[in-house]
Amino acid sequence: MKLSDVRHWVFDMDGTLTVAVHDFAAIRVALSIPPEHDILTHLAALPADEAATKHAWLLEHERDLAQGSKAAVGAVELVRELAGRGYRLGILTRNARELAHVTLQTIGLADCFAEEDVLGRDEAPPKPHPGGLLKLAEAWDVAPSEMVMVGDYRFDLDCGRAAGARTILVNLADNPWPELTDWHAEDCMALRRMLSA
Repeated sequence: MKLSDVRHWVFDMDGTLTVAVHDFAAIRVALSIPPEHDILTHLAALPADEAATKHAWLLEHERDLAQGSKAAVGAVELVRELAGRGYRLGILTRNARELAHVTLQTIGLADCFAEEDVLGRDEAPPKPHPGGLLKLAEAWDVAPSEMVMVGDYRFDLDCGRAAGARTILVNLADNPWPELTDWHAEDCMALRRMLSA
């Protein structure tokens, strides 16, 4: 399958369509989470009241980041090109859905994604779990093999593989996970060029 044959694209948000700004080490310190723990997994295991307090802090912290989002190199042009071709586009993020919408608005891409095609941590199990991709596949009535998951981190690639979708790694000069990656592009500008290759 050529990249240009894929008509259903799902993007990670932070670090993929935007310049990565989350300081996960600082977030762990602020929330008293051990350095080696995944933030969302850790919060999910806490007693309900403590989890609620920490989730509220995280949401406000991420809201500030979302409002200051900057588009990653070539991301706006890539998404506009795909939308212009009539491709179906979705977002699968470990962030909150409402903040994904804030981010899309901030970087000027909100009109390229149907509201229901933006899934956050409350609409689907957090990546690397494939649940969000499978949910979009079902909603779009396509086989996961006809979709591509685009991201900047191993969780995005693991999620794509587990769902049976193709995967694209962007925004890393080198590919540390070749066994999980169908295509690799240095940035979204390079990925857009690959569409025409």
